Amino acid sequence: MTPPKLIYLTKSLVLLILFLSLALPLPVFAHAIMVKAQPAVDSTVAESPKQVDVWFNDKVGSEYKALAVVNSKGERMDNKDVAQETFDPSHLYTTVKDLPPDTYTVKYRVVSIDTHIVTGKFKFTIKKP
Repeated sequence: MTPPKLIYLTKSLVLLILFLSLALPLPVFAHAIMVKAQPAVDSTVAESPKQVDVWFNDKVGSEYKALAVVNSKGERMDNKDVAQETFDPSHLYTTVKDLPPDTYTVKYRVVSIDTHIVTGKFKFTIKKP
């Protein structure tokens, strides 16, 4: 084979490999992102919820999950009973004590499907009657 044909063949092969690597579907792994909460993020509610729920954009691992509700004094107000919905592994919840008017911080920790630990927090307020 002459050198120009060899160069042309090599370039063609490289372009073919590049095209195939971009055209074939590849698994995409991303960290879980909280997409919804009840009570809603930064919301003000009139009365104490019975539980606090969080949903993620993808299922999360059942190991190492944590969900805590803390009042403005730093006291834990949930019942330390975090659970994961059986038929929706993207949903975590915990029951809470009867919460008086205050601002509460919800802290969470989950393991994404890509095995990375994801932590976050948000607040909600219970207004005085």
